[in-house]
Amino acid sequence: MWKIFANATRVAPRSFWPNESTIRSHSTFIKNCQLMNPKFKSRSILQNLLLKRGTTVAVEAQSAPLRSQKVIGYWLLGCGGMVFGAVVLGGVTRLTESGLSMVTWKLLGEHRPRNQSEWEEEFKKYQQFPEFQLKNKNMKLEEFKWIWWMEYLHRQWGRTIGAAFFLPAIFFWTRGYFAKAMKFRVAVFGTLLGGQGLMGWYMVRSGLEAERFQGPESSEPRVSQYRLAAHLSLALILYTLFIWNGLDKIMPAQNMPQGASVAVIKQARKFRMLAHSCKGLVFLTALSGAFVAGLDAGLVYNSFPKMADKWIPDDILAFSPALRNFTENPTTVQFDHRVLGTSTLVAITGMWLLAHRRTLPPRAYRATTAVAAMAWFQVILGITTLLTYVPVPIAASHQSGSLVLLSLAVWLTHELKLIPKIPK
Repeated sequence: MWKIFANATRVAPRSFWPNESTIRSHSTFIKNCQLMNPKFKSRSILQNLLLKRGTTVAVEAQSAPLRSQKVIGYWLLGCGGMVFGAVVLGGVTRLTESGLSMVTWKLLGEHRPRNQSEWEEEFKKYQQFPEFQLKNKNMKLEEFKWIWWMEYLHRQWGRTIGAAFFLPAIFFWTRGYFAKAMKFRVAVFGTLLGGQGLMGWYMVRSGLEAERFQGPESSEPRVSQYRLAAHLSLALILYTLFIWNGLDKIMPAQNMPQGASVAVIKQARKFRMLAHSCKGLVFLTALSGAFVAGLDAGLVYNSFPKMADKWIPDDILAFSPALRNFTENPTTVQFDHRVLGTSTLVAITGMWLLAHRRTLPPRAYRATTAVAAMAWFQVILGITTLLTYVPVPIAASHQSGSLVLLSLAVWLTHELKLIPKIPK
């Protein structure tokens, strides 16, 4: 009987083994085990065996969830990295004017032309829409193939993100890797990801609607800048959530130094508010960049710091009513982007100077320095893009820089999340 019990201890599930406090306090458990072997007289030996086996299982049970949480963290950061790539690829697609080359959309992917006749058929579809009719009448088939492949790559990358998110999410969910709060977040991530794909097609459709390009103010075939901004906003929100939650698993925030006084904590909390404000400015500036891209506003007033030798250009309020200028007038949109970029740089520089006078969690100092350095580099990239008339490599680098800056701002605010509340 004892051999049977001993063998059972090696194959029993983890749920069978109580923890150390349960074994010591519940004598009934020990008595029941003794009943399994009436010849066994030593209660302490059995108890020690159970303690040893139970402690081992407890350690294994604790280390397994830790490993699984690391895996989830890397998965989330990987999804964030893929979203980063999608935003950069989408920017290049916009800069190369490739986004309207595919005039249909299917959930699981469009048919890829495999021979000359299929390519010609695809080209005929494109010829029925405004971009070809109003702008690209002289385009040849080989030129069309290049822009088609750019848009195809962007769409397939988006579908790859969906697979990279949903398939592991289903596995982790069914295996019980997600806590209740994490299940809610994963559901939000999935909803945003699906909405992002639908918004992408809704944006492309706006560039295929011929009635939008009848008036003199909108004769250039392009997607709606409003839908482009919504498409980018969803991507930035999703990216931010992936990075924040991935950092929770991989690199948890540090606490304030021990012994910090109430006054020190109060100053640190104010600094955290400033950091969140700077992150909001980075997000808003990136969003205004969508309007710049949507209206080709980077191709007007290619001088800095003035605009055509004036601080405020004459046509800044040329449209009526006045509010239209902020989202439809290329001059006003570029002016706003300049102001937001400069304001963000000033705020981040001030935050960096202030950080050295505050007591913060250790890694927050490095994060603040990284944010400040990237902010200056991003502004330099933006000015270079403007002065060189928006070449694709530099413009794509500028867009990528906005994501890098946002990433670092998220890291900084994440490092400050454990600053305690001040008791009343």
